[in-house]
Amino acid sequence: QVQLVESGGGLVQPGGSLTLSCTASGSILNIRSMGWHRQAPGKERELVATISSAGSAKYADSVKARFTISGDNALKTVFLQMSSLKDEDTAVYYCRGDVLANEIPLTYRELWGQGTLVTVSS
Repeated sequence: QVQLVESGGGLVQPGGSLTLSCTASGSILNIRSMGWHRQAPGKERELVATISSAGSAKYADSVKARFTISGDNALKTVFLQMSSLKDEDTAVYYCRGDVLANEIPLTYRELWGQGTLVTVSS
């Protein structure tokens, strides 16, 4: 079974840094893109950053110049490097992938991880 698993969340002080990881496992033929989303308490889930198989990265305005998304060539492991963290970055961070699994039907599916909590607080 193909799944995405995040790790790296935790408590960090304002101004600090944290790196999240997302690993895709299972029988995977290809990953078109991976992304990080977050959901703060009482708010809707929002896009944070995405990276394509060509290496093209996009960011939400709120995290530009502070967060960096990267991954290996196959995008089976993706990172979100977060710096200059603010209280408003507190949220559950989810990994999302556009994945072609080796199973019938052979079609790309959107998969989500279970989320990892990031708390920015002094």
